[in-house]
Parts: sequence; structure tokens; C-alpha cells
Amino acid sequence: MKLNYRPILTKTFELVLLILSFLIIFGPMTSLLLWSVAQKWYWPHPLPQEISFAYWKQALGIEKSLAIGAVSIIPAFFLSLGIAIVTVIIAMALAIPAGYALAKYKIPFGTFVMFLFLMPNAFPQQPIFVNVLQMFTRLGLAGTVPGVIIVHILVGLVFGVWITSATFRSIPPSMEEAARSVGATASVAFFRITLPLAAPGLLASSVFVFITSLDEFTGTFFVGLPFVQTLPLTLYSSSGYNMQFASVIALILLVPSILFMFLIQRVLKAEYVGGMG
Repeated sequence: MKLNYRPILTKTFELVLLILSFLIIFGPMTSLLLWSVAQKWYWPHPLPQEISFAYWKQALGIEKSLAIGAVSIIPAFFLSLGIAIVTVIIAMALAIPAGYALAKYKIPFGTFVMFLFLMPNAFPQQPIFVNVLQMFTRLGLAGTVPGVIIVHILVGLVFGVWITSATFRSIPPSMEEAARSVGATASVAFFRITLPLAAPGLLASSVFVFITSLDEFTGTFFVGLPFVQTLPLTLYSSSGYNMQFASVIALILLVPSILFMFLIQRVLKAEYVGGMG
């Protein structure tokens, strides 16, 4: 009797891939979680020798202690949150009309215009922000919150315009035409028909802009330092000397990203993604 090893090999291969995927996705997060509560953790011990929530309490402003070398991140968190909210409002105010125009009208050099929105993310960011810093220094925007917000808007517009344009492109023109045929003006058709239909895609676009702003480091580093201290900059400044404190900040930054990714998975339709091509 000849044994068929193919199903066994297939199941074994699938199991190995599942384990590797789990380690790749959750391995770093597990390491961050362990480091965030490790009071003492020395080689060659596989797990922390002493567990403590001192770094969490210090980061969240519950306790104050100079002994562990951590500071409260509450001011940096609220500054990052405020910058992200303002960035979303301004970026989407620009992205919605731009995305609608690019999706519904034949604009000369429309493809080139879309490429312009992609440029901040299409090239290495360091040379771009070095030149931006020189210009902002002349304008008095270097080291200021408004200067950082402008940088975040430039970075976030790629998600704002591209997803918004794909969303409007996925809505059949016949919907607006039907409203216009019964006497609705262009503005009424847009606000009563098109905008509600596009709401899930616009929400997804806003979430991408928000997460991009909340996690933005390079532009904030060049334009904002030393006076604008956001959460990613606090993570960077602590990562070289305090692994526990840096792990706490990294986990806090992960929370909104994970929550918003689940939200996007629910609201972002396949036709919106298909319209981005």
C-alpha cells in the first residue's frame, strides 16, 4: 500500500507558514509588551526577572520619579492629537474638492496633478524636508506648531486626494444625473446624493491622514525641533537609553493605528480601492 504524503506535507507547510506569520506580526508586539513591564531583564534570561508598571505610571503622569529616567508623555500625546485633528480637517477640506474634480472632470494634466500629490512620499523625505526647513526658517515657521501642521498636511494629502478621488470615481455619474433631471442644482446633488454615498470612503481617507499625522516623524524632526515635541519625537529621544519607556510609547502609538485599521476594514469598500489604479 502506497502512502500519499502530499496532504501531510501540505498541512505541515501551512502550519509552518502560520507560525512564521504569527511570529512576524505578533513577535515584535510581544517583545514591546514584555519590555514595557520589565523592571529588570538581563541576558541570558528569556523573560523579565522583575515585573513592574512603573514606566507606565510615569508615562501616563500617575507617578513622578527621576530614578527610572522616564517622563510624562501626556503633553506630547495631546500635542500630537491636536496636530493630527487639525491636519485631518485642513487636508480633507483640500482633498474633497480636489478629489471630486479629478474624478468627475477631465482636467488637463490630471495624471500629473495626481503625481504631484504623491511626490512627498515618492522620494526620500530627508532631502525634501531639509529644503522645506530652509524655506520655513525664512518664513518664521521653523520650530512652530503651524509649520509642523503644514508638513503633516503635505504628507497626508497623498492619502486624502488618492482615496477621495477613487471614492468619487466609484460612484456612478447616473446618480447625480438623476437628481439633476428632477430639478436639483449641482450643489444640492453633490451634498444630498454624492457626499452621503462617498462618506465611508471619505472616513477611511480621514483615518489614513490622521494615522499618518500621528506617526509622522521625519518632517516633525526637521521642522519642529527643538520646540515642538510630539509623541514620535519623544519615542526617538528615549529609544537610545531607555528601552522600557520607549516600548510604552510605541504601544501607545500602536493603539489608535490598530483601532482605525479595524474601522477601515469595515468601511473601505473594494470599489474604492479599485478606483485608485
